Amino acid sequence: MRSSSDLKAQTQIKNYLQQDPYAPRYHFIAPEGVCRPFDPNGAIFWKGKYHLFYIFQNSNLPHEGHCWGHASSHDLLHWTYHPTALSPAKEDPEVGIFSGSAFVSKEGQPILIYHGVGAGTCIATAKDDQLIQWQKSSHNPVIPEPKVGHPGWGVYNVFDPHAWVEGSGYRVILGGQIKPNDLYDSAYLFKSSDLTHWEYVAPFYRPHIEWTDADEDCACPDFFKLGNKHVLLCISHPSGARYYVGQYQGDRFKPEAHYRLNWPGGPCFAPESLIDNKGRRIFWSWLIDQRKSTSYPSPALGVMSLPRVMSLEQDGRVCIEPPEELKQLRTNHRRITQIELKDGNEKLLTDVNSRCMEVIMEVDVPRGGIIAIAVCQSPNKSEQTMIIYDSSQKTLSIDTTNSSLNPNIWRPYPIYRGKAEQQDYSIQKAPLDIPADEPLKLKIFLDHSVVEIFANAHQCLTQRIYPTRSDSLNLSIFCQKGPIQITSLDIWEITPTNNS
Repeated sequence: MRSSSDLKAQTQIKNYLQQDPYAPRYHFIAPEGVCRPFDPNGAIFWKGKYHLFYIFQNSNLPHEGHCWGHASSHDLLHWTYHPTALSPAKEDPEVGIFSGSAFVSKEGQPILIYHGVGAGTCIATAKDDQLIQWQKSSHNPVIPEPKVGHPGWGVYNVFDPHAWVEGSGYRVILGGQIKPNDLYDSAYLFKSSDLTHWEYVAPFYRPHIEWTDADEDCACPDFFKLGNKHVLLCISHPSGARYYVGQYQGDRFKPEAHYRLNWPGGPCFAPESLIDNKGRRIFWSWLIDQRKSTSYPSPALGVMSLPRVMSLEQDGRVCIEPPEELKQLRTNHRRITQIELKDGNEKLLTDVNSRCMEVIMEVDVPRGGIIAIAVCQSPNKSEQTMIIYDSSQKTLSIDTTNSSLNPNIWRPYPIYRGKAEQQDYSIQKAPLDIPADEPLKLKIFLDHSVVEIFANAHQCLTQRIYPTRSDSLNLSIFCQKGPIQITSLDIWEITPTNNS
């Protein structure tokens, strides 16, 4: 039986689906409606369920009302919404709940650690196995924000904690920039034996100026072992989601490589992961709404990416793939094989007319060849979103120049900066270097305002789109500098989960 809070949430979501044609049908969305930020937080697999916490804003509370919502799922597809997990109370030192993480204590209790706005690092302990009720520590903030005159002032940053058990104690990293000048990204390591008393250790890693810019920070950090490496998943506020891969030893992380999950024009932000009972490392990201607030009648929904499975191959390459569970949502399968397109040719798939689908294709692209897939295309092509692989440039792009006739679409970069400093990027371009003997392998997920592309298991590209025409439903494939051979093309419609 569903709780009253879950029934209320489901009713709210159904209302959003009726009000907003861009509300996703199978991506995780917030019943609270407008959420900015909408960071996924505290992701944890516990007692057979996936638990996802997320920031939302309660307008009835002061100081912008930042709280943590909570939902759980047995299958990563269908979610039950629970009462608010964490909110600021009058007796609390914090005035809002910002980003953090979840872990299991040495005693086997689920713990939430979070940034208490205006206070510092705070902790709460689960009071039940459904993770509905939480008890905040009477010692909060366990790591206070350093003020002028405090020994930590100008030495370390207290923001966005991520904690784990190590040996007989605990470690936590706090995101930020290098002190005292706040230039280049870093995190700060603390250790504790009891979750109450924390000792500052040192900066967690050394920034690499060849990978990141001086104005980037390390926010929303998430640190975990992956194969024989360690990964630091995080964001920088200007550029969005990214991750480091490297070695962890002696309380120091040594990055060996840096990769981005977001490029100029993209909405991918604030990733958060968990490890499940199958040993899979699964993460979500907030997909920022890219409509100006005056251009739509209903509130912007908080929208998460699909759950993504991160793994490490023997050669050290990171793989990012959609989870197998998504196959359960497939319906109305169509398969086409052996399509050859010569230079300048176009293939219109006349029986495809959905904004809620999955496309898997394998293509032999000759050296110098270009393939473009148009989704949400109107018959006269006044609206279309182009997915382009350029083998000579070794890039995968999403071109939203003509995605919408609405002039109030804004794809800002840097993401968080004064509007005068931001620019609108209609083409998001990511590197994709495929070995010469390997075909292009694309998995494309379309869900009303969301496009997610998984390419050859090693690149993932995400975009928000807002077609205005009801007939912007076509799918076409173009060839430039061909010929190209599409060896297989599979299309499914996706069964909605948000109206269940």
